[in-house]
Amino acid sequence: MAAAYGSRTLSKDDVNYRMHFRMINEQQVEDITIDFFYRPHTITLLTATVLSLMYFAFTRDDGNPDSNLWVGLVLVISFFLVISLLAFPNGPFTRPHPAIWRMVFGLSVIYFLFLVFIIFLNWEQVKQLMYWFDPNLRYAKREADIMEYAVNCHVITWERILSHFDIFAFSHFWGWGMKALLIRSYGLCWTISITWELTELFFMHLLPNFAECWWDQVILDILLCNGGGIWLGMTVCRFLEMRTYHWASIKDIHSTTGKIKRAVLQFTPASWTYVRWFDPKSSFQRVTGVYLFMIIWQLTELNTFFLKHIFVFPACHPITWCRILFIGVITAPTVRQYYAYLTDTQCKRVGTQCWVFGAIAFLEALACVKFGQDLFSKTQILYVILWLLCVAFITFVCLYGMVWYAETYGPREKVSLLSFSLSCLLSMFISYFRFPNTVSSGEAEGSSSAPTTRRRSKGSSRNKSINGVEK
Repeated sequence: MAAAYGSRTLSKDDVNYRMHFRMINEQQVEDITIDFFYRPHTITLLTATVLSLMYFAFTRDDGNPDSNLWVGLVLVISFFLVISLLAFPNGPFTRPHPAIWRMVFGLSVIYFLFLVFIIFLNWEQVKQLMYWFDPNLRYAKREADIMEYAVNCHVITWERILSHFDIFAFSHFWGWGMKALLIRSYGLCWTISITWELTELFFMHLLPNFAECWWDQVILDILLCNGGGIWLGMTVCRFLEMRTYHWASIKDIHSTTGKIKRAVLQFTPASWTYVRWFDPKSSFQRVTGVYLFMIIWQLTELNTFFLKHIFVFPACHPITWCRILFIGVITAPTVRQYYAYLTDTQCKRVGTQCWVFGAIAFLEALACVKFGQDLFSKTQILYVILWLLCVAFITFVCLYGMVWYAETYGPREKVSLLSFSLSCLLSMFISYFRFPNTVSSGEAEGSSSAPTTRRRSKGSSRNKSINGVEK
């Protein structure tokens, strides 16, 4: 009876569910080029960790209490990352190596647990922890206390405009290029860009550094930095969509230059898929999911400014930059997993990285509210309600525009002479490629039902493509 009870045959739906969830949570490497880097080395790793622990435990001087705490903290994080290599899932990506994304997920879990720990401290304990980490934070001041914002906006000179093109403007531009690579939708990128500027207006009564002159907000931020970054990111997306992905083993490449090029290309995507967040046949659940996606995105951006304002971190402090870079890295698998959950009907649950990212966003907000009660006591509830309504309205307008575009310029549109000519030229350009519709198993985003991955057919007699380059 026990054997009969335990040997239950999985239904077709169960098999499809496990397959689709595994594609975003435990992606497998399709073409292994060097077997050594993908074989399990658990005994070797255990031996190395034990020997390193013995070395640090018995050879270092433990007379300095601060040094003991630092070394112990670093080793705890290091050993947790070792466990991440052994136990945690790969996530949706496998390039440059699944071990990297396992450690990224491990770091996100550590940060999540650290936020849980912080929430149960009082303000004095938090300050002691901050000053232990960096004693210079005792003398840090808020930027809003020493700088003025949105002053003399009617004075517009070339010197004043050029003074705004600093490292922060470049990081603003580069950040939107990365966001476009992750979201891969002009509509959503522009909607997030516009709603963020509205977010600054509605929360300006809490964060004075959100106050900007109209020309700084409209021209420099929205049009130049945001628009330029979105254009650059989407241009890279279009280029990667047109590439062919046929990866040869580095052992099959005989030239030194070819081996170096293959090693560098290991840091590029294994495949690329066309992305469509919304289509005319989408359900109300997907509309709600996109709205939730935009709210969490805005919340994550707000956390950056509230954290450095409440805990008094300068914008140039390593904590600020490391957090921004870390959130940017874990956003990549998060967006991929959330997109699959939102658009793939066979995927019934979000991925683990997506779950942890959502928990981190809300825990950061919770920490800001707990330790910034004096600040949030000045909150005007009407502004928050209007902000939520504006984000909902703009999201609806964006999705309606995307549906209208899909219905008007979709596959059923009438072909004019100009579009027919452009189609002919485009077909001549891509005549060497074939784009079969397959379920993507690489690091790519899916379409509304099944992803469409750009790959070369195995039976093609065209020029063979090695690592995305014609050979």
